[in-house]
Amino acid sequence: MKEVNKINLADKLKQIPDFWNPRIVSELNGQQVKLAKFKGKFDWHHHDHEDEFFLVISGSFEMHLQDKVITLNPGECISIPRGVVHKPVAPVEAEVLLFEPASTINTGNLENSERTRTDLERL
Repeated sequence: MKEVNKINLADKLKQIPDFWNPRIVSELNGQQVKLAKFKGKFDWHHHDHEDEFFLVISGSFEMHLQDKVITLNPGECISIPRGVVHKPVAPVEAEVLLFEPASTINTGNLENSERTRTDLERL
């Protein structure tokens, strides 16, 4: 039987010193729960096979889409369907929980970007 423990998101977020580098905090049914800090602009990209879910824990960020910009504040979330081109932008630091399939690469179709992370740290 697997061990069951609670996860303190605030404690886990304190362990993240950098931006745009997600860490895995839990897994279930082929999905991963990740935490990341955002600041500045990410790259335009899309995911061919995975949907993504973003929940703002603190700070705020904008999700840029091809036809609009959606601002997300603490307690607000957004789902980005597979194939939708998007770009997160965080004018101030944001702490974000992501929920997505384990196969998801953070830069999607830009698999060889300098921001691509394929071997994620587990907190």
